[in-house]
Amino acid sequence: MLKRQFDACLIRPGDIPASRDDLEVVGAFNPGAVATGNGNEVALLVRVAERPREQRAGYTPLPRWNVDAGEVVVDWVADDELEVVDPRIMQQKRDGLWRLTFTSHIRVVRSPDGRSIGAIDDTLFVPQEMYEEFGVEDPRITRIGGTFYFTYVAVSRHGAATALASTTDFRTFQRHGLIFCPENKDVVLFPEQINGEYVAIHRPNPSSPFNMPEMWLARSPDLVNWGRHEHFLGGAGSWDTGRIGAGTPPIRTPAGWLAIYHGNQKETDPGVVGAYAAGALLMDLENPAKIIRRSPEPVLTVTAEHERVGFVPNVVFPTGIVERGDSLLVYCGAADSATGVVELSCQELLVTTSGTEPGRYI
Repeated sequence: MLKRQFDACLIRPGDIPASRDDLEVVGAFNPGAVATGNGNEVALLVRVAERPREQRAGYTPLPRWNVDAGEVVVDWVADDELEVVDPRIMQQKRDGLWRLTFTSHIRVVRSPDGRSIGAIDDTLFVPQEMYEEFGVEDPRITRIGGTFYFTYVAVSRHGAATALASTTDFRTFQRHGLIFCPENKDVVLFPEQINGEYVAIHRPNPSSPFNMPEMWLARSPDLVNWGRHEHFLGGAGSWDTGRIGAGTPPIRTPAGWLAIYHGNQKETDPGVVGAYAAGALLMDLENPAKIIRRSPEPVLTVTAEHERVGFVPNVVFPTGIVERGDSLLVYCGAADSATGVVELSCQELLVTTSGTEPGRYI
């Protein structure tokens, strides 16, 4: 585990106003982050999770977006018709399908220096499509040219898909539609074309348990149409065999493409999610499918109080990265509740990957 040169909880649920008086914010986490080029300013796209304030004896409120009306509606379901999967998910007994106990939208937050919060904007990115009925989640931002592209998870009764949007000012947004169909999430874009193509890391999430969790690569001529999929990386240790997926978008270093990814410890106890941690990858500049090295152990584990205690305890979930000279500011979701930032030495991070084997699965 790397030494944290700086560590702060930037945003807690109470810092974000609810979108409506009858809703309460239970999470402000998993932020996309990028330097805007305006001095040291960093723009954050923060996932805001909300649930109904009202409680009814014997019933559970399950919110969703009515995208035609542009507002959240609540389905009240009898408790005896539901089973708890974990704090985030209820399973309907009649059909075995899942519903979320909250719904999410994305809010713009600005930091003047990357280490503190300045303005919490009124700008919201809310569900608008049928594939976003249960919310929009977990944006990852990559600057390509003068445009900030961000992937996000579109959640609906059809599953978790990945969509793409873009902005130049973090005030107005252009939607580009779904780019990976369900079940697929944790998509990050490389910041430049490689051999004339855009490249993404993505995470298929199949329901058929033929394999352990994996990340894949895909390529595109235009950021919208993706193909040439290939297996990329699977879990290699006890800490990343429950779930594995991209964390921060890759950054270019002289040694190769550097990325931080997340892993989850597999649990067998019902309702227990398991601890999340983060590892590091170094990929070939000309062929990112070639993994040069990976960290043998996590580079980030749960240590801070805001990572230990929250809606889902024991989670550090990297989603954004900003270069600051020889240091990296890594923005993380914490306990599915708060947003944190950790400063790491880029050189130390590269050293953690030295001399290790990729540890691929086939």
